[in-house]
Amino acid sequence: MLLASCDRGKRAVAETETGTTACAVIIGNEILSGRVQDRNLAYIAERLNDFGVRLREARVVPDDPDAIIAAINECRRKFDYVLTTGGIGPTHDDITAECVARAFDVPLEVNEEAAEAMQARAGGKADEARLRMARVPVGGKLIKNAVSAAPGFQMENVFVMAGVPSVAKAMVDALGPRIAGGAPVHSRGIVAHLSEGVVAAPLAGIQKRFPDIDIGSYPFYRSGRFGTTLVVRSTDAGRIDAAVDEIKAMIRRLGAEPEEELEAV
Repeated sequence: MLLASCDRGKRAVAETETGTTACAVIIGNEILSGRVQDRNLAYIAERLNDFGVRLREARVVPDDPDAIIAAINECRRKFDYVLTTGGIGPTHDDITAECVARAFDVPLEVNEEAAEAMQARAGGKADEARLRMARVPVGGKLIKNAVSAAPGFQMENVFVMAGVPSVAKAMVDALGPRIAGGAPVHSRGIVAHLSEGVVAAPLAGIQKRFPDIDIGSYPFYRSGRFGTTLVVRSTDAGRIDAAVDEIKAMIRRLGAEPEEELEAV
């Protein structure tokens, strides 16, 4: 990916300081081993954009109490919001809830509302293993979902959610009213059948003329052809349009025809 201007890193830092930011903490040995592929991060980033929040960092940590506690404590101080996925199921290695309780230095207890909902869904036959999923740190607020009765929970600026993708999506969707963000980020993607090296210098010039927006390049190789997707992101749709016009003109000057993506990467 091309960083089209050396000033871009400074802008990113400034935006982090002034905008609403978030970090995702993905918990699970199965992710780190490669046995399971994470399917939640892209959706979290997309929905946070809708809420006017920029996802600035993502971490994958093992099912290790010290690692989980350290990540939660560091990230909740560094970012406006922290979203965790994984480790709140019914088995012995689902330790996220107790780790969050330790991070906040509060007891972990069975939440009556959560337990009642789970018993109702199980016809009054929820066993001890399932009721593990009703344990919430004292002071936590439940995050309900439209898929199952097992809740996530919120502790201050930390949102603790399931790792199962369908459940994680339902929980993320429920966070809108709880998150105070800014203007949503818009993006447009332009495909050029030109190598990244060919567009690098003129693209750097465009970035310098638009220092307030984010321009990235993403090379690809498809059907025997090299190409580059150029993505423009900003909260100002008008500035995006102006930058895209210049990018399209640049591509034509280089001898190719720009193609606009239906959805930016």
